[in-house]
Amino acid sequence: MKVFTYKNCGSCKKATKWLKEHGVVFEEIAIRETPPSVDELREMLTYQADELRKLFNTAGGDYRELNMKDKLPAMAVDTALKLLASRGNLVKRPFLLGDGVGLVGFKEADWAKALLLLTSIKIKPVSAA
Repeated sequence: MKVFTYKNCGSCKKATKWLKEHGVVFEEIAIRETPPSVDELREMLTYQADELRKLFNTAGGDYRELNMKDKLPAMAVDTALKLLASRGNLVKRPFLLGDGVGLVGFKEADWAKALLLLTSIKIKPVSAA
């Protein structure tokens, strides 16, 4: 399982902490230096019900700088995926991709539900402190 993160991203820190607390084994990849490939983005798109906008970091400076709000609705999927693969700052993060699961952004309830459905991952309950 791969998790693409950005070192200054609060949601990324929460996500990796949550994964570690629950005993989930993952490979953390710096999203700016090594963005997801076009194939990985295409796979994630299927997990996001083919909603291309969900793959974009719409709150980021690159999104605004490139005027993606106006360009994205008319952009071809292949063009958008190539753009995302070339500019990691445009990709919504954290970006988790593994066998049978693809998640963008960190919502604890969504991650727990998705990861609990995978038979290959055993989520450890967090002990009460």
